[in-house]
Amino acid sequence: MRDSLIRAGRLTLRPFTTDDIAWVYEVSQDSDLRRWVELPSPYRWENAAYFVEHLAIEGRESGQRMEFLAEDDGVRSGRVGVWLGTNGIAEVGYWVDPRARGRGVATASVRAACEWAFATFGLEIIEWRCEVGNTASRRVAEKAGFVVEGTLRRRLFHRGRRVDAWVGSMTRDELGDGFASS
Repeated sequence: MRDSLIRAGRLTLRPFTTDDIAWVYEVSQDSDLRRWVELPSPYRWENAAYFVEHLAIEGRESGQRMEFLAEDDGVRSGRVGVWLGTNGIAEVGYWVDPRARGRGVATASVRAACEWAFATFGLEIIEWRCEVGNTASRRVAEKAGFVVEGTLRRRLFHRGRRVDAWVGSMTRDELGDGFASS
């Protein structure tokens, strides 16, 4: 599981390595990403190192957080993470390098990671949340197969304040058959 690769057409989802710190640092400077994702400000090199070394690598080793870097024909293009909860429930999160936006990277990555997580961990449901107004994230979630269930008032803490969140879910039985993994 630690070294799982997931193939999704031209994309490969792979575990993070310390070689990815510079890329995470660079992408995390993007103003659109910073608008919707709770990141330290200013975002420093040590923040990227912490994400990769502790959240992605150690999280995977502990079995609680499965972070994947999405490569599009070998080029780092995005990330998708699945955080394992209790009682067969997990949550998904994702972002895409600005140079890869609009090419289906997020949708394919989210779908593939969810299929893998359902099969690997026997999950029953995966949840998705984002700040109300983040229509790009919502479109990705819907295209990947999530059903948007509603709005949760003041559910997320973002940029120093509480904000409303859209929430959606995907159940195991809503998936089609099969996924590719190696």
